[in-house]
Formats: sequence, C-alpha cells, structure tokens
Amino acid sequence: MSSSRIFLVGFSGTGKTAVGRRLASILRWDFVDSDELIVETVGEGIKKIFANKGEKGFREYEKEIINELSKRENVVIATGGGAFIDQQSRENMLYSGLCVCLEAQSETIHSRLSRAIDFSESSNNNDTPEKMQRPLLASEDGAVSLSKIENIKNDRQWAYSKAHWIVSTDYLSTEQVAQEIIRFTHRLSEKIHPVVNNYLAATVMTSAGSYPILVGWGILEKELGPQLTSSGFNGRAFILCDQSVLHPYGRSAQQSLHKSGIKAHLFVFPSGEKSKNLDTVRKVFDWMAELKVERRDVIVSVGGGVAGDLAGFVAATYLRGIALVHIPTTLTAMVDSSIGGKAAVDLPHAKNLVGAFYPPKFVLSDVSALSTLPRRELGQGWAEALKHGFALDKGLVELYETHVKELLNLSPEITTKVISLNVALKASLVSEDEREMSGLRTLLNYGHTVGHAIETAAGYGMYLHGEAVAIGMVAAANLGMVVGKTDPAILERQNSLLAEFNLPLAFNNVSVDQILEAIKLDKKSEAGEISWVILDGVGSSSLYRGIDQSLVREILVKMSK
Repeated sequence: MSSSRIFLVGFSGTGKTAVGRRLASILRWDFVDSDELIVETVGEGIKKIFANKGEKGFREYEKEIINELSKRENVVIATGGGAFIDQQSRENMLYSGLCVCLEAQSETIHSRLSRAIDFSESSNNNDTPEKMQRPLLASEDGAVSLSKIENIKNDRQWAYSKAHWIVSTDYLSTEQVAQEIIRFTHRLSEKIHPVVNNYLAATVMTSAGSYPILVGWGILEKELGPQLTSSGFNGRAFILCDQSVLHPYGRSAQQSLHKSGIKAHLFVFPSGEKSKNLDTVRKVFDWMAELKVERRDVIVSVGGGVAGDLAGFVAATYLRGIALVHIPTTLTAMVDSSIGGKAAVDLPHAKNLVGAFYPPKFVLSDVSALSTLPRRELGQGWAEALKHGFALDKGLVELYETHVKELLNLSPEITTKVISLNVALKASLVSEDEREMSGLRTLLNYGHTVGHAIETAAGYGMYLHGEAVAIGMVAAANLGMVVGKTDPAILERQNSLLAEFNLPLAFNNVSVDQILEAIKLDKKSEAGEISWVILDGVGSSSLYRGIDQSLVREILVKMSK
C-alpha cells in the first residue's frame, strides 16, 4: 500500500470531486476524476456510454482507468460511485493506495444532487454537464430519485465499508473533510495493515495502527493460519478457549495454525462470566510463564465476550503487551465486543472494573459458528445488531425487516452480509472515537442504560445481556416518545422487530426501585446527570440530558409485568 496516492470512494453526491480538488491543492498533488478521465479517453459522455454499452461496458472502461491510475504517484483520485464495487478494482485500490470513503445520508445525497441539476438547468448551457449525469439515479422525468439512491446505496454499502477510512460529510464543509483526511494520512498512512482479502469486512484505525476484521462462512480453519503467516508472524500461538466451543472451534483454530507451521498451545477455561476474573488471569499467567511465552508470540481468543475480555487483558499486560487475535464465536462478540479493543475483568465490587484498551492484530469471524449457538444465546446477539440499526443505520433496519426468517434460520449469504455491515458500522465509529471521548461511540450504548441496570438489579443470569438491552431499547424509545423526540411509529416499528427476533419487551420480578438505583451508576453519567441515547429517527440518535427521573420511573412501572 502506497501513501503517495489517495482514492476517494463512495456514493455519488458525497463530495468526492470537490474534496479531491481541495485535498490535491493542499498536498500539491495532481487531481484526477476517474469519470472525467473515462469521458476523455472514450470520447463519449457517460450517459452515451451507458446507452451504447450498458453499465457492464462502462464498468470495463472504469476498471482499465482505475488500473492505470493505481500506478501514478502523488495523486488524489475521485472515483465513480460504483468503482469500488468491482472486486478487481477494489483490491487494486486497497493495495496500491489509501482508500477513503466519503459517506452521507441518502437525504443529504438527494438534496446535493438535486441542487446540482437545478444549477445546471438554470445556466445558459443547454447541455447538462457530464458530471451531473447519473443514469442509474434518474427517475422517468430526469429528476434524481431518492428511492433509487436508497436502494442502490444500500446494495453497495458492504463494499464501501471495506475502505481504510470513512468520513461522514453531512455536516462538514469541503475544507473540513479535506483536513480530516490530511489528519488521518499524517497519523496512520504508514500503519495501514495491507490486507486484500475477499473476507475483509472493515478496517479499524487506532492510534497504534490498524487492524482488519474478516467475516465469512466456514473460514476459520482455512484463514487463521495463513492470515498470521502472511503478516510476517514467526512466533508461537497461545489459544485461550471457552470450554463450550473447544470442539470444534478451539481445535479448528489449533489445526489451522499447525497447518501453517505455527506451534499452538491451548488453555481451556470454564464457560460464563464466572471465569472473567483475576483468579483466571493468574492461572493463565502461570501457564504462559511455564511455557516461556515471548513478545514475538500471539494470544488467540476463541469464544464469546468472556474469551475476548480475558485474552485481551492477558495480552495487554503480560510482558507489557504481546500480539492478540480474536476468533469470536457468538453473534454478540462478532458484531460488538470483539471490535474496539476494550478488554476487562470483573472484581467483586463491579463488572469490567480492571481493564485496558488494547487492539488485536486482526479479528476473524466465522459466521458458521453461530449454527451451534443455543437459540436464546443467538437471540441476545440479534439485540445488539438491532440496536446498531435503530440507533445509527436505517438501511440495516430495512434489511432486518425484509429478511427476518432467513436471519433467524442463519441463511449463510444474508447472515454473513448483515454481520459484515454491523462490523463496518461499529468499526467506523471506533475509528473515529477510539477511547469513547467524543460521544460518537456512546451512541452504541442505545438501550444500555436501562439494560445494564436490569442486569444489576435482577442479578446477572436472570436476563442475558442482549435480552436486557432489548428491554432497555423499549424503555429508551418510550422515554424519547414522552419527551417528544421519538415518533410513536418508530417505537411501534422497533418493538415489532424485537418481538420477531423473540426478544423481550418488558420485564418481571425485578424491583423498579433497584433498577433506578442501578441507573445512577451508569457510566454515561456526568456530575450525577444521566446521558440518555434517544432515537430522533430510524437510524438516527442523539444524547439527551436533564430527563426527570419521575418519567423514567413511570415508564419502568408500565413495563413491569
């Protein structure tokens, strides 16, 4: 991966051309718009190419142009909206340059493209400028179609998520976006993990570098060993495996490593939160000391959130830090806990009290592992995925609604796609807010204020974490409706989907007073005031403070069976 060329990818109307020109000016590099170069090379406008050659013909021209541009030095390249979808072009860009995806909401894109067309039609030139012509997005009357934007963008999102970096441009000026990219290139361009892999769902950027997240069906044994060796690893592997997944996943991981010439040792711990403590950590430390673990070795977690927390804590602290790889085998771990570098163990006083932020070398999620999960455990994982959609991504919500049966039955293609989209969403937020300082990443805590409180008040085990989060989502949406921030139709839509995924909408045998006391300990509180993540739209949420506790009590009483 060369840092001497930057590819701007993403949907039409996200600002690639304007940002690209400004970025090139700041860097004193050349600027190229791939669509304009296609027009210049072919000698026909885009609209005419589509008419004569179809989209397939246009994509062939595009592929040739991208291949040519990937060899230029000191250049910023604005690509067409569909360029990153083609596998060959995408891999070419990821390998040869820094890929930055410019993102925007569908409504923002529609507004921008409509204004662009209005401007061109009001000019004295009767011919719409070529860059304004987007055949795939036009309705019958020639206007830009919002529904086409939503549908096509949703279909392409999986590819956009594979970019090295994502910048949301909805509320930023051209200058601000360009400066954000400059900041990113200065900080991380030499630390990009050069992964070109069909299973790459996202790349997480951290202050220490970057790490890829691979997602696929049946990929554990095939990919784990080769992924490590291809990164130059030449040490031993020490697997920390949850007892419940030793067969087949712990053994599959060990087998994959052995096939790649990596000696792998296995430590198996009892399943459940009871193992996530300093006593277990001490046993692991003793085991590692006996085997003379070195800094060039790697810790591999196999299991759910407990495995990830244990392995992360051990890797962060033993020898002041050794390499870490996560192999999540639960849905919750795949879409949530394995991404973000948080690792902690419990003390008798509270959960997750001792820990660190420690990013892994990579995360490998074999979606087929979900087929052996108990139904209730799988259901709680869907709660975290639904949370992502309602709080941050309308397109995800629509996917859930359309494919409920296939997702519940773990249909390989759609399940892998949905998990990849969840991974990309969380990865982008973690990259922007690595240590939960700006509030962006806090939006991922939608449903968690009441959810965590219910877990505490009920005693850990009565409700699984995802079940408690689902109840918390219902409470938060009700609260948002009462304070006038959440439309009642959104609450109904959310509750309907939670029910279809067999998640609870209410609670019983838990004291409302105890829940309210536990809420006071919420980690999002400041100066004793709770910050609530409230929906202000489907796929849109914000932090709100100053909500009267009497309203919270009233809602909880109504939700108590």
